Amino acid sequence: MPSFDDRFQPFAQKMRAESLPEIVIDTFRHYYRQLHDGGTGLIREHEIRPVQDLPDAETFANNLGDHGVDALDQTIVIKLNGGLGTSMGLEKAKSLLKVKDGHTFLDIIARQAIHSRVPLVLMNSFNTQADSLTLLNKYKELDSLIPRDFVQHKVPKIRQADLAPANHDADPSQEWNPPGHGDIYTALVTSGMLSKLLAAGYRYAFVSNADNLGAVLDTRILGYFSQRQLPFMMEVADRTEADKKGGHLAQTPDGQLILRESAQCDDEDTDYFQDIDRHRYFNTNNLWLNLVALQQVLQERNGILGLPMIRNRKTINPRNPDSEPVFQLETAMGSAIATFKGAGAIRVPRHRFSPVKTTSDLLAVRSDAYLLTEDYRVILHPDRAGEGVVVDLDSRYYKLIDEMEARFPAGAPSLIDCQRLTVRGDVRFEGPCRFTGSVEIINDQEKQLNYYGEAIATSP
Repeated sequence: MPSFDDRFQPFAQKMRAESLPEIVIDTFRHYYRQLHDGGTGLIREHEIRPVQDLPDAETFANNLGDHGVDALDQTIVIKLNGGLGTSMGLEKAKSLLKVKDGHTFLDIIARQAIHSRVPLVLMNSFNTQADSLTLLNKYKELDSLIPRDFVQHKVPKIRQADLAPANHDADPSQEWNPPGHGDIYTALVTSGMLSKLLAAGYRYAFVSNADNLGAVLDTRILGYFSQRQLPFMMEVADRTEADKKGGHLAQTPDGQLILRESAQCDDEDTDYFQDIDRHRYFNTNNLWLNLVALQQVLQERNGILGLPMIRNRKTINPRNPDSEPVFQLETAMGSAIATFKGAGAIRVPRHRFSPVKTTSDLLAVRSDAYLLTEDYRVILHPDRAGEGVVVDLDSRYYKLIDEMEARFPAGAPSLIDCQRLTVRGDVRFEGPCRFTGSVEIINDQEKQLNYYGEAIATSP
């Protein structure tokens, strides 16, 4: 039987041929060994405890904002910008999608950074780097001694049948997968970004997803983080029924906070995992890093944080369910909460988690139910009294951005007085429309229905 080193050698050769740094190869070796030894990455319910109460950002004293302002000179913003908008039919960075008043996600992010006078850094993928940097180049106010981005790595896919490197001669790019946003810690080191930031006097980093419009730098939260001198802090929000299939915060018996993702839940524990009264908080993926503490932990662990492994079962060609079954080994950025002694978490209001994942989300944000403020925050219109609008478009006809925009040629309808808009079937909205209450529009015919004029539809 081949030894572990013999089994891993083809992976090491493949990664070196792509000029991947040795620390990336060593990190992948760490997770491949777990897989080789039968590791599943599962976190069983009997191994963890629910988290009961957390500090609440909504009750933070105003003077924490003053402390946050004092810490701004030591703070940077990092946006995870590696994702393509493929789920909406885009072949470019999702952040280049126009989201509000003609501005892209990245426009809004850049203008927020300029307003707060905090440097902006992107974690790009090879697929998103060029286009994203081209857009940022028009914002000369962002120029600084800090590079504008660093790039996440890639790792080989693994054949499920024999744990060998997967091959796809027709398209060799399919042989690789991004290692999850947990790669941020390795990429900060290999790119030299971490050492550059520390040398320039930066101590704190606010990290979030580029498509989360609610993830803006809050000086009260920064003040709390800097005053407590926490090594790591996660923003969490209350789970609802809509969140029950997503990951949740938990703790070990000794009180160490951890994150459990759905891929780390055993089937037998599903009922516990989805119990939102038991496991009350989910990770918004808004994280605060103490860069000094991060460097120290990385040095202590020879560059390998040892984040919990996520083993995903996929096919080598994700668009072909009949292609060869593979494992993709990934890690989650938030799972680093388990590796920092003294790491903390705070409860934040739901509006700090406002991701745009679908064209339904996008239509809602483009509508007048949301406003773009002078400091480039996307907020609910005050008349909504904090209540979001639910848009549910038929994915058969509206899933892709081109499909959705073709059916709303006049732009988003007025939804300021709408609680819910449901569209079933193929409907084209020819002119400006206004919806009030809870509205359902159904076309059960194959022929497209044209919806004309400034119609007002009110729920019964």
